[in-house]
Amino acid sequence: MVRNVRVWFAGAKYHVTSRGNRKSSLFFEEEDYRRYLELVEDTRIRYPFHLHTYCLMTNHTHLQLETIETPLSIIMKNLNTKYAKYFNKKYEFTGHVFEKRYGDELLNSREYEIDVSKYIHLNPVVSGMVASPEDYPWSSYRTYVYGEVNPLINPQPILSYFPDPPTQYYQQYMNASATEKFFWEDGKLIMLEGEWFRCGLE
Repeated sequence: MVRNVRVWFAGAKYHVTSRGNRKSSLFFEEEDYRRYLELVEDTRIRYPFHLHTYCLMTNHTHLQLETIETPLSIIMKNLNTKYAKYFNKKYEFTGHVFEKRYGDELLNSREYEIDVSKYIHLNPVVSGMVASPEDYPWSSYRTYVYGEVNPLINPQPILSYFPDPPTQYYQQYMNASATEKFFWEDGKLIMLEGEWFRCGLE
């Protein structure tokens, strides 16, 4: 079976997903989540890239990242191979840890970038794991809205699409319904109706 050719170029932005084999769990204990994030950092040191958003669910992961000079395939092979070795050794498992290859979507617009960031951060809420995204410990959301220090990620590229103060408006964007309309003004996301995102409209 012929595999689809993956698109890559320096500066490409992706939504990357990795799933447990046969939908099995990738994380059993807090140590597993922490180890995965450590390996993300190890991989970034070896093959530099920008990580903008992430969320580690029980049986799959979401990474929103931007490549620099290394193809995504090399980055993900290093990360997933190392985590699989850790996981199998710790739990005395054998065989595949991840299902097939990772999935990737090329983010080719600013609208897509912020939409994916929202989707990733809302994953634990949609799955019924927490009531609010800030309650989930294994995502980058609290760095976005509370400014918590997280050396793994750089939220500024996404936050730069929002008016000042961007953390406040990002949180309100997260809470906006799917029917609310937005447009762009001077490179910032503006809400068409409502009390917020009205900069330049008075």
